[in-house]
Amino acid sequence: MKLIKLTAISAAVLASTAALAAEPVVVVDDNTAVAYEAEPVAVAYEAEPAYAYNADAGVVRNTTGAVVGGTKTFFQTAINPAAVSAEVGTLGYGANIAWGLNENTELQAGWAGGDVAELFGGDIDVDDVNYDVDADFSNPYLGVQLRPTGNWFTMGAGIIVPDNSLDVKSNPESNGIYEIDNVKYEAENVGVLEGSIDHRNKLAPYATIGFRPNITENFGLFGELGAAYLGKTNATVRAADPNKSVKIVGSDVPTTAGKVAAEAQKELESENWLEWMPIVKVGATYRF
Repeated sequence: MKLIKLTAISAAVLASTAALAAEPVVVVDDNTAVAYEAEPVAVAYEAEPAYAYNADAGVVRNTTGAVVGGTKTFFQTAINPAAVSAEVGTLGYGANIAWGLNENTELQAGWAGGDVAELFGGDIDVDDVNYDVDADFSNPYLGVQLRPTGNWFTMGAGIIVPDNSLDVKSNPESNGIYEIDNVKYEAENVGVLEGSIDHRNKLAPYATIGFRPNITENFGLFGELGAAYLGKTNATVRAADPNKSVKIVGSDVPTTAGKVAAEAQKELESENWLEWMPIVKVGATYRF
């Protein structure tokens, strides 16, 4: 009889809650007291993680989003751009690479340069002197291209590192006269004036507006208008024979070819339009 009672009591103890099971249980049978300590019931719990990492979280998207998410190295991203473009314009012939920061913003790095004098017609007029121009342009740039309305309209801004040189050679007027600062000189005595123009700025900020319609899923065209502040210029103008006597039209006081070249140099440096380089360019884009 004792065995049956003890078995039933033990089963009841094992079926009790974990809290009650942790306390000792005393069983009294007639005059005999027996203490039983039940083993606690093991319960398995699976804790929820405090934070589940999402590699795609954040505002950075497209080609650079992988770098932020940690799934790609910077090198892998650099060689996988969002788009490449070819361009031609007032800064020269060139190309750029773009990396998408998000659906409306791209970071661009490019270069434009070469001999683009023919884009200007091959000559410029400064005051009343016409110059043939040979241009040697080099314009690496870094900028941001925005689509503020999410469509084809774009706005751009950035920095150019200009290394541009223009070589000039004077052309007298058809009547054989140079007119510099309202003073006329006989071109036959002055001879050919030659020189060069260089911009002083080592960094040039620029801004543009434009359009970038997509023709197909991968191909598109673009056009941009704007300006870059290249700063004032340094000009050099030389006469073939600076000591040669030159007649001033309407005056009996002679001057020299070297002094005429100095006046022409002042005129070149005073040209304000050379401070603000107009940006006009068109091109095509391939998107990956």
